[in-house]
Amino acid sequence: MRLSDCHNFQDFRKLAKRRLPGPIFNYIDGAADDEVTYRRNTESFERCDLVPNILRGVADVDMSVTVMGQKLAMPIYCSPTALQRLFHHDGERAVAAAAAKFGTMFGVSSLGTVSLEELRRKHDNPQCYQFYFHRDRGLNRAMMERAKEAGVQVMMLTVDSITGGNRERDLRTGFSIPFRLTLGGMLQFAIKPLWGINYVTHEKFALPQLDEHVDMSGGAMSIGRYFTEMLDPSMTWDDVAKMVELWDGQFCLKGVMSVEDAKRAVEIGCTGIVISNHGGRQLDGSRSSFDQLGAIVDAVGDRIDVIMDSGIQRGTHVLKALSMGAKAVGGGRFYLYPLAAAGQAGVERALTLMRTEIERDMRLMGVSSVAELSRKNLAFR
Repeated sequence: MRLSDCHNFQDFRKLAKRRLPGPIFNYIDGAADDEVTYRRNTESFERCDLVPNILRGVADVDMSVTVMGQKLAMPIYCSPTALQRLFHHDGERAVAAAAAKFGTMFGVSSLGTVSLEELRRKHDNPQCYQFYFHRDRGLNRAMMERAKEAGVQVMMLTVDSITGGNRERDLRTGFSIPFRLTLGGMLQFAIKPLWGINYVTHEKFALPQLDEHVDMSGGAMSIGRYFTEMLDPSMTWDDVAKMVELWDGQFCLKGVMSVEDAKRAVEIGCTGIVISNHGGRQLDGSRSSFDQLGAIVDAVGDRIDVIMDSGIQRGTHVLKALSMGAKAVGGGRFYLYPLAAAGQAGVERALTLMRTEIERDMRLMGVSSVAELSRKNLAFR
């Protein structure tokens, strides 16, 4: 199977599975507990049907959107995800370059493997920073100031990860950094040697957003201490309000799932929220993002930019979310599988296919611009 044989999300997933050692693939592919929410995220779109209009003279299609002050040439962006150079040696460099070619936003995680500064120097398309809240308020301030100095346009505070989800696939394989694998996990690396060759022949794995603040030399134990000792599970709305004031720019909460929390985000001055259950990787059994979208848009959509992620695999999913009132959608696995399979070329192919699907489906829906999409285009079973 080659990259040219990939025509959709599932094709990229299959190719990534062939090329990655099992523990790495399952880190991307897996979710929490029984993975019910992971499956539900995409299945929720199947209960919603598109209702097209005809003879609307759709000669040209404009799929651009403006979200949190950023102009995107297409309404889907590459959500921030951790540890990308584990999946492919180019990691965030490949994702940022591909997103720049397509005029869309990309995100960098606090657990990213390429520095904010390097990516900002190389690319001028919108960049968001996925931030974790630390017990040390001085550290929070220092990391935010660093992002501001680097020219990051959007601060994206993750609020659904005060503790890690129960990802049982990782427990079975022994996935950690550095690798401390079960016997079966080690066998998976042995039968996929090309990944290991690439890993050891390229620059040393690092977490540059943290290297000035956290001693990561202890590998897995250091990362464990980072989550258990440095992140603050007692974070409150007052803490976030101070961060919003300090950042003094586009500030987004990622992981909002309730109407009440969406209203509170407006009250403290956030400019955007991402309705997200972390791709099903945190609280299994939680509601799907798409199922929560309508109620949250109705409550706050005229006062704050509402985005959603989790479960996006098709252009039709994007159009359904936009029709419900989302300003844009984010995706993680939709570009991580192609990244793992083929680096920048893979991400570019995924974005090409997604752009083609959205344009074709807008024509079939009878709309020339995203602004023409509304709930009149939808029917629920």
